[in-house]
Amino acid sequence: MSLFPARAVVDLGAIRANARTLRRITAEAAQTAGAVPPAVMAVVKADAYGHGLVPVARAAVQGGVTWLGAAQLTEALALRAAGIDARILTWLYAPGAPLHLAVEAEVDLAVSAPWAVAEIAAAARATGRTARVQLKVDTGLGRNGLTPDDLPAVLDAVARLRDEGVLTVSGLFSHLAFADTPGHPTLDHQLEVLHAAVAAARSRGIDPELRHIAASAATLTAPELHLDLVRPGLALYGLSPVPQIGGPEHFGLIPAMTLEAELATVKRLPAGHGMSYGHQYVTPTATTVGVVPLGYGDGIPRHASGVDGAPGAPLGISGRRRSIAGRVCMDQFMVDLGPEATEVAGDRVVLFGRGGPSAEDWARAADTISYEIVTRLGGRVPRVYVDDETTQESDR
Repeated sequence: MSLFPARAVVDLGAIRANARTLRRITAEAAQTAGAVPPAVMAVVKADAYGHGLVPVARAAVQGGVTWLGAAQLTEALALRAAGIDARILTWLYAPGAPLHLAVEAEVDLAVSAPWAVAEIAAAARATGRTARVQLKVDTGLGRNGLTPDDLPAVLDAVARLRDEGVLTVSGLFSHLAFADTPGHPTLDHQLEVLHAAVAAARSRGIDPELRHIAASAATLTAPELHLDLVRPGLALYGLSPVPQIGGPEHFGLIPAMTLEAELATVKRLPAGHGMSYGHQYVTPTATTVGVVPLGYGDGIPRHASGVDGAPGAPLGISGRRRSIAGRVCMDQFMVDLGPEATEVAGDRVVLFGRGGPSAEDWARAADTISYEIVTRLGGRVPRVYVDDETTQESDR
């Protein structure tokens, strides 16, 4: 029995199934277009969106993905240390990072700024190995990546280093600004800028192995953007990046995480009794209230509080829908169970997932996105992995 009165139950079977579904979606789109199916990269950054880096990565590879995406160098190296031999791309690091570790581990490094070329070259020479790089181009997001003005000089330097055997170019990629708005005019513009960057590279004898620009939203809604590889993140975890079009079931995806807890306290309060800090919720009648032992210290959004007469984020309790009442605290929050409640301490509460509301329901309640709901889940919440009716608690 867990010492912590809550857990995130992660279904690795759902991860594998979602990986297969994403491969099928992209393969069918390619067949319709008479094209070669793109490779699929499972994006497992941020501890696999809160689901657990290594277990999720293994399940995704079992589901047929051939690439893994890790934003931070530490994540990429942890995957290699776990014995995962898929291709790995990492893209977010600062000057002075120990890039030789990535070169030694055969991790592909993104070149997102001119200074990175020299640092990767130094790392390759120090290890005596050829570095694999992917050129990240800022095609309009205005975030990480080489600007079109930076690109010519970087390509010239990369071509020289390629000729020396210091590095090889395995890809050229970008990131979309409005992928969750299908049909937005910037999608075509960014694709044109990417194609121009590829043409500039080829004019210097650099022929990237892979071109890619599609993350989850474009993977599901814009087959013309699939190119040579797609990079689903949120969709791998069974959540929809375009809820305005449809939920996970619309795309054949299965939510992988269920966040659940036990009621720590159940008691009666009279009518007119304030609950939690600031008494932002006052019981309208004599009622039964419960304490759920999770709070903003565990990643529960304080914006999910039920205040000023509005209900907070939804909960599933005994097959009924309830909601947070009053302010979310650091370690706990309250729920009004109702005058006729029969719940007792120890009964199960589903915050989101199987048997309860969805992460998207929570996102709407907290005025955010489902990405944040799952990713912000704190480290003291145990992850319990379920697969073919067996469970094991992680040692994270």
